[in-house]
Amino acid sequence: MKKLASNLTFQVLTAIALGVLVGTLFPEFGASLKPIGDTFINLIKMLIAPIIFLTVVLGIGGMGDMKKVGRVGGKALLYFEIVTTLALVIGITAANLAKPGVGIDARTSVATQSAAQAAEAAKYTTQAASGEGMNWIEFVTHIVPHSVVGAFAEGEVLQVLLFAVLFGVAVGRIPSEYGQPLMKTFDRLSHAMFGVLALVMKLAPLGAFGGMAFTIGKYGLHTLLPLGKLMLVVYLTMFLFVFGVLNAIMRYYGLSLWRYLGFIKEEILLVLGTSSSESALPRMIDKLERYGCSRSVAGLVIPTGYSFNLDGTSIYLSIAVIFLAQAFNISLSLGQELSLIGILMLTSKGAAGVTGSGFIVLASTLAATRIIPVEGVALLLGVDRFMSEARAITNVIGNGVATLVIAKSENEFDEAKHQLALAGHDVPPELEPEPASLLPKVEKPVEERG
Repeated sequence: MKKLASNLTFQVLTAIALGVLVGTLFPEFGASLKPIGDTFINLIKMLIAPIIFLTVVLGIGGMGDMKKVGRVGGKALLYFEIVTTLALVIGITAANLAKPGVGIDARTSVATQSAAQAAEAAKYTTQAASGEGMNWIEFVTHIVPHSVVGAFAEGEVLQVLLFAVLFGVAVGRIPSEYGQPLMKTFDRLSHAMFGVLALVMKLAPLGAFGGMAFTIGKYGLHTLLPLGKLMLVVYLTMFLFVFGVLNAIMRYYGLSLWRYLGFIKEEILLVLGTSSSESALPRMIDKLERYGCSRSVAGLVIPTGYSFNLDGTSIYLSIAVIFLAQAFNISLSLGQELSLIGILMLTSKGAAGVTGSGFIVLASTLAATRIIPVEGVALLLGVDRFMSEARAITNVIGNGVATLVIAKSENEFDEAKHQLALAGHDVPPELEPEPASLLPKVEKPVEERG
């Protein structure tokens, strides 16, 4: 019993259950616990930038082959585009078949919404009208930071990733008498940072409790009933995507989806409790390295995927757009639906890193198509928080699968390490011995020399 109580999975599950109970019985108190969940997420965000930097620099600096770095990045981006486009198509197909918006009088519902909902809907309408979250050119140029310090201070993942890649390339090109001591120092710093992460993760149950209590306390389970069919369609579609599409990809590369999900179960539960995929980002890099992926592949693919490989978000947005069209009794032609897919391919990436990006992307898409009233986002305000868990979990699982695929295709997957992980004997990075390549060479005593 003592061993079970100390298990992180059990602790997070218990915390989520308690959060639901507190939010249901004491809604005002539950809603006031938002700072607890936010503080835990901020603790995780505090570590994201340095962990990504150290992981990528160590991976690229030790790899030495810059062509390989470019090839890994190119493969990752191609994979992201193919899979997210497939997710969009699946989402639109599911919404057309299930018709979750049919029978909902959207215009009456929007007209009778509360003042708070109206104000929030107006905010997203204004952001969409100003073009926020849909400027692809600005998104690309934003990847280059004004300053390195600013990128770390603001936690801009892609900016830190860009600097880390450039720094890693530079380290790999300088003479070894300078590069090796630097790499050795970075390796020790990396172990220390993962040690800090291990300490922060002890607070994961508290963060999950605060996040879940806030969600239930503020929005209430009763808000699910009017749009229950929409939620059911979203959850079922994501379930089918994970266990259909992602499972097929894993099987093609000789891997088991079930074993992979079992290995990252703690990260999945953490995302469920906090409704934030960022809360699992540093741990996913660590977990996938322990699962067999090389450090360089995990460090490159996972952070990039957080902006370019949002499978869950893509499914949600495509279903939401079709749902609103059905709710407003607007019939979309095949050409209009194809144009929606094209616009979503851009807007789903252009709002990366923007607060409330899900609604901004949705409002931007509606504004760009000029077919569905942008005010329609107000219909989704009550249930969006409950669907954010499904989005975030699917995003996390999808990014992990992408990393495994790229590692396998590049022969950067350690099968022996993978089997140890499956057997439960994997070693956390902070306890691993330093790589032989980073240790100083010691001359053998004369008597030991042949």
